[in-house]
Amino acid sequence: MGITRQQFEQMKNRVRGGFHAATPVFTTGLRAAGPRVILGIDPSLRGTGFRVIRVANQHPQTLAHGAIVCPARWEHSRCLVKITQSLRDVVRQHQPTICVVEGLFYAQNLQTALLMGEARGAALAAAAEAGLEIYEIAPRKVKQAIVGYGAAQKMAVAKMVQRLLNLPEPPAPDAADALALALAHAQEFGRYTLSAPKKI
Repeated sequence: MGITRQQFEQMKNRVRGGFHAATPVFTTGLRAAGPRVILGIDPSLRGTGFRVIRVANQHPQTLAHGAIVCPARWEHSRCLVKITQSLRDVVRQHQPTICVVEGLFYAQNLQTALLMGEARGAALAAAAEAGLEIYEIAPRKVKQAIVGYGAAQKMAVAKMVQRLLNLPEPPAPDAADALALALAHAQEFGRYTLSAPKKI
């Protein structure tokens, strides 16, 4: 398989020790197609994080962010309705064409896994009914794309997200995870690889 001159130069830099894992996220390979609006979602029954970014060439821009918070006293069904309705409003306002969610992970606690699955289903339903293309990215792959290390801590992800988007301060954990998903998808979508993002 052939490689471009730019890829060859990057490999040489890595060998020389001049490669910094976090720098290439928005400096290589993004296609010069028109702007894309991406909705990143980090589902949770009590605090679903979301972030909307616009990607045009190498310059990502935050359009909206936040968390859909549900009080502990609310029934599960009420939380699921709020997640769905809130994401409908976000989609209606910002018109994303792509949605990215975190891939499924192993949970030791079955109850936690079930609650996460319910919230994820509500989020996916809102995105799917709007006709968005939906992708999932494994958690380790997101951290690798943003920080350069697949087992990075949440704070490291938040700080790198802050740096990439020139934010005044690191975003809250839920919002940072959602934004990292959107950024990781933009990076992965822009490269020519054999492992395309998983569409669901």
